[in-house]
Amino acid sequence: MKPRIAIPVPHSEAEYAGRALPQYEQAVVEAGGEPVVIPLNVPNQEIARLASRCDAILLPGSKADLDPEKYRAAERDPRTNPSDPARDNVDELLLQDAFNMRKPILGICYGLQALNVWRTGTLRQHIESAINHEAGRAIARAHRVEVAPGSLLAGIVGRAGEMDVNSSHHQSAEVPGDGLRIAAKAPDGVIEAIEGTEPQHFVLGVQWHPERTVESDEPSRAIFRAFVEAARRHHERPRAAVPDFETTR
Repeated sequence: MKPRIAIPVPHSEAEYAGRALPQYEQAVVEAGGEPVVIPLNVPNQEIARLASRCDAILLPGSKADLDPEKYRAAERDPRTNPSDPARDNVDELLLQDAFNMRKPILGICYGLQALNVWRTGTLRQHIESAINHEAGRAIARAHRVEVAPGSLLAGIVGRAGEMDVNSSHHQSAEVPGDGLRIAAKAPDGVIEAIEGTEPQHFVLGVQWHPERTVESDEPSRAIFRAFVEAARRHHERPRAAVPDFETTR
C-alpha cells in the first residue's frame, strides 16, 4: 500500500489552487506516495477524519501571508498579503495531528512559514536584498543556498555546502520555532530551510519550490523521495508506537 500524503488545498481562491495543486500531487505520485487533498471548506471533524487516514502531511505554497498577529509582530508591514483563515485552520489541524502522531512533515514556501509560526517561531515580513527572492516560476535557478553540514537536508540532497534553488517568496522564517533549527541559508542570510531537532521525526521546511523542478533537478526529487519514504516507515510502525489523535495543542 502506498503511503498517503495529506495536502491541503493551497488557497481559498479556486483559480490559484487549481493551478498550484497538481504539481504537488504529481511530485508525491512520482516519489511513490498517494496524495490526499484536504479541502478548506469542510468541518474540522472531517479534516480530522481525513488526517487520521494519512501517513504524512505536505504543506504547500500559497498566495497568502500569515497574519502577523500569529507571530506577535510589532506592526503589520503594508507589503504583507492578506491571510487565508481557512487554509490556516487546516494547516493547524494537520500540524497538530502530525506532531501528536509523529507523522512526517514537509513544508514548502508558505508551508515552511506556517510550520515555523505554529511552532511559535517568527517571520520576516518582507525581504529587502540584492538577491531576487521573488524571481518566480520562469527562473529555475534563482540563487544559491548554503546547506548546513550534518543537517537532515544535507543527508537528503547528498551534500552540505552550496546548492542552486528556484525562488518565489517575499517572506521567510526569522526566528526558528520550538524544536526547529536552520538547515540552509541564502548568501544574504535569509533562512531557506528549517528542520526538526528530534531525530526520529521527519520535519523539513524549504523556502523554495522543489515540486516545480522534480523533472530536471535531482535534489528536488530526493526531497520528495525522502519524505515519502519517511511516510512509508511511519505507515509500517505498530499502532501502539504513536499516541492517539488530539484536536487541541
